Amino acid sequence: MSAHNESILREPLITGENITYSKITDDILAPVENKPNKAWWIGFTVAALFALLWVVSISYTFWTGLGAWGLNKTVGWAWDITGFVWWVGIGHAGTLISAVLLLFRQNWRNSINRSAEAMTIFAVICAATYILAHLGRVWLAYWCFPLPNQFGSLWVNFNSPLIWDVFAISTYFSVSLVFWYTGLLPDIATVRDRAAGLRRRIYSVLSFGWNGSVKTWQRFEAVSLILAGVSTPLVLSVHTIVSFDFATSLEPGWHTTIFPPYFVAGAIFSGFAMVQTLLLIARKVMKCENYITMFHIESMNKVIIVTGSIVGVAYLTELFIAWYSGVEYEQYAFLNRVSGPYWWAYWTMMTCNVISPQLFWFKKIRTSVMASWILSIVVNIGMWFERFVIIVTSLHRDYLPSSWVMFYPSVVDVCLFIGSIGVFFTLFLLFLRVLPGIAIAEVKLILKSSSHQEKQKLIREQKVDTEHAEFYQKSLIKYDSVSQPEYVNA
Repeated sequence: MSAHNESILREPLITGENITYSKITDDILAPVENKPNKAWWIGFTVAALFALLWVVSISYTFWTGLGAWGLNKTVGWAWDITGFVWWVGIGHAGTLISAVLLLFRQNWRNSINRSAEAMTIFAVICAATYILAHLGRVWLAYWCFPLPNQFGSLWVNFNSPLIWDVFAISTYFSVSLVFWYTGLLPDIATVRDRAAGLRRRIYSVLSFGWNGSVKTWQRFEAVSLILAGVSTPLVLSVHTIVSFDFATSLEPGWHTTIFPPYFVAGAIFSGFAMVQTLLLIARKVMKCENYITMFHIESMNKVIIVTGSIVGVAYLTELFIAWYSGVEYEQYAFLNRVSGPYWWAYWTMMTCNVISPQLFWFKKIRTSVMASWILSIVVNIGMWFERFVIIVTSLHRDYLPSSWVMFYPSVVDVCLFIGSIGVFFTLFLLFLRVLPGIAIAEVKLILKSSSHQEKQKLIREQKVDTEHAEFYQKSLIKYDSVSQPEYVNA
């Protein structure tokens, strides 16, 4: 696509001067080809220590049984299922950015899709560990699949939510992994061609014989579109199935038809927040401010506003339906959430998920790197509390008052959750170390149409209206990777 095909009024997706195809490759592969810097080592060390905490916690759980958790006879699901749903939700943004935005030809996805896809893979792995741990006898995990075995034809109970989760997670993980790795092939080949010795042999195997021919690229694009089409329904289906774990029960607070769309919106909400949290750090550590620009940050913040507002409407709808239903058990379940012993969790959820995203309506906050990073963390804290509120407050006071009991997490519960975060960040940091965190080929695709230097070239050659040129230059004030004095007199 030539430069004049894109309006000067569109904000650039690549900033900086003297950006060439070669420079894009050098910049993006710098973390892979060079020794890791001090910031990476600090982050990796901290994450690895937390991951070690997870290994100790999960080992202790398998050795002693689920009695190590804070579960009791009334609250049979708590931090375990809360963590599971939270991690599945975080994994949704990767598929959305990669598949849905690809089908809609949104070029701003090109710089962030690779990291978002990797985040999906690692988040689903963390979610799967909770499912395996909740089995108790993890060595019998294969019973979750309808496979004949030595005991005869043992078929699973498809009425069990556990089986729904296993099939949803395995399907989502398989398709997301294939989609992610397919997109990596041309970039792995680039690393291969620049490497030597053992590294070259390793990347040669990983590149699956990519040769960069026209036919190869045609097949690559066709497969990418097919996988995007297959992946798109998963954005809606996976968390819908997870919501059925609750919605198909008769438990007050769970038995509601709004859960499927509500869970999907919440998943995209938390997923984009986690992408924001990771990429704002990665762009600084990898020095990729020219490729992950303020436009990307602002676009993700706009998605957070929309999905956060949908989640807020869902909260109010739940309260209204509970009152309108006239069912006293349902009414009490929500009254207990708002003013019961876990009121602090409910109002933390409301503050983080409904109020904090509305701050992004202000452009100054929406285009602030620090404010975006802090609010993205706040959103994910709020989404964890949402799952905690749904699960624990609906269970701890059931139909029988004599069974009412408070839930208190054990040390193992806390360590397992913190450790899962360590596992996630350890995997993500290793990914940035051995594979390109940004899709090189896709960024190169928009260099001649959406880069700042091409737009500046049009202005210097006076190929655009003066009014439009002035508007464009004023819009660059918010870009932390653009030096303003360079362009005022352009």
